[in-house]
Amino acid sequence: MEKKDLRIVYMGTPDFAVEALRCLVEGGYNVVGVITMPDKPAGRGHKLQFSPVKQYALAHNLPLLQPERLKEENFLEALRSWQADLQIVVAFRMLPQAVWAMPRLGTFNLHASLLPQYRGAAPINWAVINGETQTGITTFFLKHEIDTGEVIQQVSVPITPADNAGTVHDKLMVLGGQLVTETVDRILNGTIRSIPQEEMIEGQEPLKPAPKIFKETCRLTWNQPTLTLHNLVRGLSPYPAAWSELCNPAGECLTVKIYETEPEVTAAAEQPAANRPTPGTISTDGKHYLRVATADGWLRLTALQLPGKKRLGVEELLRGFHPDEQWYFV
Repeated sequence: MEKKDLRIVYMGTPDFAVEALRCLVEGGYNVVGVITMPDKPAGRGHKLQFSPVKQYALAHNLPLLQPERLKEENFLEALRSWQADLQIVVAFRMLPQAVWAMPRLGTFNLHASLLPQYRGAAPINWAVINGETQTGITTFFLKHEIDTGEVIQQVSVPITPADNAGTVHDKLMVLGGQLVTETVDRILNGTIRSIPQEEMIEGQEPLKPAPKIFKETCRLTWNQPTLTLHNLVRGLSPYPAAWSELCNPAGECLTVKIYETEPEVTAAAEQPAANRPTPGTISTDGKHYLRVATADGWLRLTALQLPGKKRLGVEELLRGFHPDEQWYFV
């Protein structure tokens, strides 16, 4: 079968999912339909906003479905009418068996980690938060349990000290588009040799999960090691962003988002407790730097955002905002 004859249904929602769809369309693959999330209200006017995948589908005249519920018979009937040979899922949602088992060649997913590590909703964030030096992308066939199906292909990517979740996202997005088309080609050529994840787990380090990130996940707790805090900031930047409350001596607090930091690990933990600055204490010259005491040193804040303001570098922020060393983070 030629790629133009293989009927593909594509499912995805955010920017990360657009690249693989673009690669399929521009590569001449036969995308017969696209499924994405329903439009959601956004902004002050609560105007309905199209997902990035919907925007791409409309721009390229691709048939589109936006089901509220994936088990609805009307949706299932519409999906059957597309007569897909293969379904591809990138950053969408958990599918019922009635959907993923429908095509004769199955359904495969692109996941932003080296499975079986970092199964879950936020693999990029958690890999950076945990200080990993390597991550990657995986294509795998779907089955009942989320992110546990047989692995088809993987590509590894280094995480450098300068990376954050945003830069890793962009690397994996581009490579993911390429891997999706390579995986389709292998399915077409009959050269797939998928591997059960149970076999890959043997001899590996314990599995690390990648659960959904909530607001409280993003709060900085200053009595932790400097590198732990630094990696948390990296793993949440630029979105949803780490945060902490900056309070003045009167106890009035501002919620500050923190996007970039520089660690200063010292021998503070070895000093007598009476000589150590309390975690959350700030140190600043009022012009060039603002740093916060941690369990074992200081964390310099280099890009941050005050409520109702835009993100600023620390020097620009300190030109209009003047906390002194009686202020503190909690």
